[in-house]
Amino acid sequence: MDSYLELLRRVRHDGEPRDDRTGVGTLGLFGAQLRFDLADGWPVVTTKKVHLRSVIHELLWFIRGERSARSLQAEGVSIWNEWADDDGDLGPIYGHQWRAWPDRDGGAIDQLAQVIDAIRTNPTSRRHVVSAWNVADLPAMALPPCHVLFQFHVSNDGRLSCHLYQRSADIFLGLPFNIASYALLTEIVAHLCDLRTGDFIHSLGDVHLYRNHLEQADRQLARAPRPLPRVRIAPAVRTLDDLDYAHVLVEGYDPHPAIRAPVAV
Repeated sequence: MDSYLELLRRVRHDGEPRDDRTGVGTLGLFGAQLRFDLADGWPVVTTKKVHLRSVIHELLWFIRGERSARSLQAEGVSIWNEWADDDGDLGPIYGHQWRAWPDRDGGAIDQLAQVIDAIRTNPTSRRHVVSAWNVADLPAMALPPCHVLFQFHVSNDGRLSCHLYQRSADIFLGLPFNIASYALLTEIVAHLCDLRTGDFIHSLGDVHLYRNHLEQADRQLARAPRPLPRVRIAPAVRTLDDLDYAHVLVEGYDPHPAIRAPVAV
C-alpha cells in the first residue's frame, strides 16, 4: 500500500486548500492513479485498522442491487446511515444501477451479470464496462456516485484486471474502503469466470483530505506498513446469487489500531 500512503502524504503536504459543499474544507489535488498487483495480496490499508466487515457487507449489498440501508443496518453496518431517509431508502444508487439500470421500454438491464457473461464468452472484448453514473437518476439518489465506472480486462495469460474511475475521493476515510472493495469485486468476478486476478487500477479525479482529518493523517503516515492479507472466495460460489458474507475468506490481516475520524456529510 505504499502508493496509497505516498498519495496521502502528497495531499497532506502539497494539497490545494479548498472550500467544499460540507463546509469542513479540504486539501486536495485533481488527477491521480494507483495500481495494485492483486497477486501481492488484498490491498487493504494496514497502517490503521479498516473495518473489513463493513467493506464486505457493503460490496455484497451493491452486488444484490439494493437501495435500502436496512439490510446493512441489520448486519451492524452504519456507513450509509447519514444519507438514508427515515425508511432507510437511498434512491437508485450504485447497486441499483449495477443490477437494474432502467431501459427505455420500462425494463431493467443487469449490467454486472451481462459483463460476467461477456467475460466468459468474449474475454478479449473492450466493452466489459459497468457504469453507476445514470444522469437521469442522479436527482433521485441520496448521494451521486463517487466511484463512477469500472472496466474489466482479461490478459492473454488468463488474468482479470479491473480499472475504476472515481470522480471524488475522501482519501483518509473513503479511499481505503474503495480500494479494498473493488479489489474484492475483482477477486469475486475472477472466481466466477475461472480466471486468476491481475491488477486493480484506480484512477481518481478530485482527491481530498478534510481539514478535520489532518492530525489523523499524520498519525497514519508515522506508522510502518505491515504485510497485506489474502482474500479468497469459497469454491462453492458459482453465481452472483450464491454469494454470502461467509463465502469471503480473509487470512492474515494484522493492522495497526484504528484511527477514528468524523464523516463529512
